[in-house]
Order: sequence, then C-alpha cells, then structure tokens
Amino acid sequence: MQSASNEKSLIAIKRLIWLYFWLLIFEGTFRKWILPQYSDILLVIRDPVVLIIYLMALRARVFPKNRYVIWLAVIAILSWLVSLIVLEPYLSLKPLLLASVLLSTFNVLSGYVPVVPILEVTLYGIRTNFLHLPLIFVIANVFDLDDVKKMGWWVLVGLIPMAVLLAIQFNASPDAYINRTAGLGDTTQITAGGGKIRPPGTFSFVSGVIFYAALSAAFLLYAALTRAVYRNWVLYAAGLALVITIGVSGSRSVLLAVLVVVSSLIAIIIFRPNAINQFGRNLLIAVVVLLIAVRLPFFKEGVQLLSDRFTAVAEEEDKTIAGGLAERMFSGFTEGVLLVTRAPIGGYGLGIGTNGGAKFLTGRFIFLLTEGEWGRVVLESGPILGVAFLAWRTMLTVTLGFFSLRQLKRGEILPIMLYGAGFISLLNGQFGQPTNLGFSCFICGLCLAAGNTKTSPEPELAEPTGPAPRRVARRSRYAEGLHTSSAPRQPDDFVDR
Repeated sequence: MQSASNEKSLIAIKRLIWLYFWLLIFEGTFRKWILPQYSDILLVIRDPVVLIIYLMALRARVFPKNRYVIWLAVIAILSWLVSLIVLEPYLSLKPLLLASVLLSTFNVLSGYVPVVPILEVTLYGIRTNFLHLPLIFVIANVFDLDDVKKMGWWVLVGLIPMAVLLAIQFNASPDAYINRTAGLGDTTQITAGGGKIRPPGTFSFVSGVIFYAALSAAFLLYAALTRAVYRNWVLYAAGLALVITIGVSGSRSVLLAVLVVVSSLIAIIIFRPNAINQFGRNLLIAVVVLLIAVRLPFFKEGVQLLSDRFTAVAEEEDKTIAGGLAERMFSGFTEGVLLVTRAPIGGYGLGIGTNGGAKFLTGRFIFLLTEGEWGRVVLESGPILGVAFLAWRTMLTVTLGFFSLRQLKRGEILPIMLYGAGFISLLNGQFGQPTNLGFSCFICGLCLAAGNTKTSPEPELAEPTGPAPRRVARRSRYAEGLHTSSAPRQPDDFVDR
C-alpha cells in the first residue's frame, strides 16, 4: 500500500514538473496578450508550483538532502537574517503576519505601493536566489533518461511554431500588437536596429528565446548523433526552425548560446569519437535545412541585421568580433570580483538589486544596484555571504561538468549537451529575471536526470539487431550518491576527496 501511494506521488511530481515547463514556455503569453492586467503577479506564477513540488517530494521521500541543498539552506537563512539587520533602520518590520505579507505583496504587484516592510523585499530576494535551485535535484530524483527524451521531443516540436511566431514578430512593426511587452504599458521590445525588434516569441523578452534555442540545439544535436531517437521529420523541421530562430533573433546571445552547445562536440570527439560517425548519416538534414533557410527573404534580412550588429558593436568598442563576444561573456564575472572590496560587509539587503525588489521600493521595475548577476549578489549580500553563494553556484557548475564527462565516458552523450545549454546560466545567469532562473534550474535538472539509466547506451551507437529489451531506469552510481541520504558509499566525486 505504501509503495502504491509513493508511486502515485512520484507520478504527481512528474506532472507538476511538466506543468512548470509549460508555464515557463507560455508565461509571457499570459503576461502580454491574455492577462496583461495581471502581468506582475504572473511573473511569479511558477513559485506555487515549486512549493507544491517540494511538499510532495518530502512526502514521497525524494526531496534532496545532499550537501548542496544543506549549504544552500544555511546561506539562505544567514543572508535573510543579515538583511533584516541591515534594512531595519530604513524599512518597517511590520506587517509580520504572513497574511499581511501576502496582501501587501499583492498590492505592490498590482500597482499600489504601501509603506514597504522588510519582509516583502527580503522574501522576494530569498525567492530569487534560493527557492528554485533545489528543483534541480528533485528533477534528477524523479526523472529518468526516457522522461528527458520525451521532454526533448516536445521541445523540438514546440520550436517549429515558435520559429514561425518569431518570423512574424520580426517582420511586424515594433508597435504591432504581436510585439507588445508584458503589462499594460506602451513600451516596446528591445530593438535590433533597422526598425526591427528582437522577437521574444511566447516569452516576455528575448532572454527566453536564448535559453530555448540552446535547449533545442542540445536535443537536436543529440538526436543527430544517436540512432532512432526522434523521427526524421522532427529533425528536419526542428533543424530548419532552429536556423530561422537564430537568423531572425537579432540577438548575439542566441547565436553564442547555440555555439556553446555545439562546442560540446569537442568533448565528444575526445571521449567518444565513434558517436561522431552517426552524424554523417544526418548531414543531409543539415544541407537541406541550410538550402531552404537561405532562400527565405526574412532569414536573409535577419542574418544581415545580426551581422551588422556584430560589426557595429565591435567597431564601437574598438575590438574584434571574437573579442567583443569574449568580453560580453566574462564582464559579469570581473564586475563581481571588483565589487567585493566595495560592498558593505552585510551588503545592502537581500532583494534590493532585483527588479521585483525595486518594484516594492519604488513602484517600478528597475535596477537599483547593477545589472550584472555577480555584482548584484555581492552588493546585496556582502563580500562574505554573497561570495559564499557565488561559490556554491560555481561548485555545482563544476560538479555537473564532471558528472557530464563521466556520463560521456560511459557512452551517454545527452548530459554533456544539456550541460552546454545550462551551465552558463547556472554560473552567471540573472536569477532576478524569472525566465532565466526557471531555465537554469530546469536545464540543469534535466542534465542530471539524463544520467539515470541502467543499461549501457552502447547499442544506440550500433546497428540494431532486433527488438531491444525494455530498459529499467535507475540513477547512475554518481547520481545515486549525489541525491540520496547519508548511507555509506564509496567516494565517486572529486569533492569527496
């Protein structure tokens, strides 16, 4: 009876994770077109889903209790307490009742700004920095490789209408209804030059397109290197859609994110060169996709616009195109390091640097501290707790990298590609932007879950000889040690040494 109840709980958790995914994709649709009057509240629409997932995971005994979650909780509690002390002289400690906090939060997000209590600002900071991160390990505890593949199918199929929408938005005028921003304001989307905007698709802003393109590239490349994962029509259509997405995005970050995923081929060539042989069978897909794409007028215009942006930025900053991209990637890290010596010991207060925190304080979504993620964390929490949180993110990023390489040596190539799609956002992504935070946690969770397989993936790289026996999914030895409780085990990770 207990086993049947636990199985139902696991199924329910999986469904909630799928709900989290769909809300992540269509959150902007509700904020821009369906319910724009509730745009600010819909900004945190996935938070209740995350909390329910955690409650059900605790009930099913799959909530993570590893060292990362424990240290994250310690940093979160200390950061909150220090922020209360720092902000107390400036903000009211009332209301203290949870119901009053929720009511005041609703009022602020609805446009009415009352006297700002500390709890609204600091709890929003807790939500931004810490609330969603344990989801990485919950996904890894309840998903297996087959679940990840199923998710990949929907990602690739969803990319097809997404590319059509992006092309329509690219061709439309900046003030067209289809290009409206979240909420009821008259602002426009970020421009790309030439009278064009950077189309956001179903997302609120183009940042969602960046992560969706990277995730799609990971699954598309995986399918191209692995036999019979998805049908050929999916590969052809999704491949064309990805090329169109890059071409009309008007964003250098979209191209860079896809190139980072493609660079995972270097690791595959080193550790698993026989997997590259499968790509030769799919070269026809790449050739056909490119031949079709270059004949589309809006694609040519988009590529030219993107090329002009690369050149203009490089000339403006007096750098080469490669140098400009490198500086774009590493500037966020250098800013955070430089601010360590300038930030107050306790920081300026958790949540102050987020757009949501600024909404509580000023009634507007603005950057009160700095736009860079590492700089925001350091200024909010100070050189001790802020650096501790950044070190936590860095260590998890490194651990996921070693995990992906270990899976690659076993013959499983999907984790390394998902790692390429998600590690930058985990390391330096702007968690204050809910879409960025959601994709970061979701992709990294899929990366871990892709290693949850019992059988060797070697047969996928060879010719099939007959019906394959049904695979019994379980966690890899590394993932088992990472996610389970403190049962005795043999060290299988560098952090254990």
